[in-house]
Amino acid sequence: MIWLVLGWVNLFSQEAVLAAALEGNLNPSTVIRMTPEVFLFASIAIIVVGLVVGTLEVVWLGNLFGKKSFSRKIIYKLVFYIIFLLGVILISYPIAAALESKVSLFDEIILDKMLDFLNSIEFASTMVSISFSLFVSLFYSEISENIGHGVLMNFFTGKYHKPIEEKRIFLFSDMKSSTTIAEELGHIKYFELLKEYYSNFSDAIVNHSGEVYQYIGDEIVISWKYEDGIKNNNCINCFFAMKEALKNKADLYIATFGILPTFKAGLHMGAVTTGEIGVLKKEIIFTGDVLNTTARIQGLCNTFNVDILVSEDLIKSLELEPKFKINSVGVVELKGKNEHIALFTIPE
Repeated sequence: MIWLVLGWVNLFSQEAVLAAALEGNLNPSTVIRMTPEVFLFASIAIIVVGLVVGTLEVVWLGNLFGKKSFSRKIIYKLVFYIIFLLGVILISYPIAAALESKVSLFDEIILDKMLDFLNSIEFASTMVSISFSLFVSLFYSEISENIGHGVLMNFFTGKYHKPIEEKRIFLFSDMKSSTTIAEELGHIKYFELLKEYYSNFSDAIVNHSGEVYQYIGDEIVISWKYEDGIKNNNCINCFFAMKEALKNKADLYIATFGILPTFKAGLHMGAVTTGEIGVLKKEIIFTGDVLNTTARIQGLCNTFNVDILVSEDLIKSLELEPKFKINSVGVVELKGKNEHIALFTIPE
């Protein structure tokens, strides 16, 4: 969408400059007039290029430069994409010129116009415009990745500028034996383990429509809007996908850190108040009893010697596939609360 909007701005800007040039009796031979055919072709080309750039970002470059600093990631990607888009221009310009002139793509007129364009200020202007579009796209992407997918858009739209009440599902996950692991590895090595550990959860969370709410030491809090969490049992499938992601990296963990980390999790649902808070540093936060309850549910995993505990309220909202075997662990009184809650576990 960023590419499409900025592409249209560039198209109309160049058309305005061209109109002014023609009124001044100049002969801008390198500029292509924006006929309906040219506009349609340019719009489709912009959308396709934007999708290709997005795909390259998610599938390849995001992983290739994932461990670089914020500024280096933007610089490296900017250089790559500028070279890539230079190739796109060399392909798309002759096509647009042929559409405008209504001649063959291989006509000598098109070749001459192409050469004139490459030696003109319009070419330099186009490259500057593309570089700016790239920078805006990459900057938005990296900022969004740093503060959480979807969070930046919520700030832009002002969705939570005024607090609202909504129904959400929460998953509190905690690494097992984290204190012992930290003592064995040392602070720096343990921090590197945490980075790898959280990184391996990314696909599982995104693929199951989850949102990372907080990282708290070795604990990660994942949240879903109620509808997203129960759809396809996303909240439960996310847990098992996270487990699978760690197993798939077992050799890497053993070779690098000498251990394979595991985790336990508690899941619950309920009403929260969601809104922006803070002056020196703004955040979108959730408040409500459901967060305290979920944390206490997760804390009981060791008591029952299980990896996952789910509240009765959430179990009743799900339509779990036959592959999931639901076992009751009983009704418990949560620490610091007067209420009793029925809990269930789901073995792997």
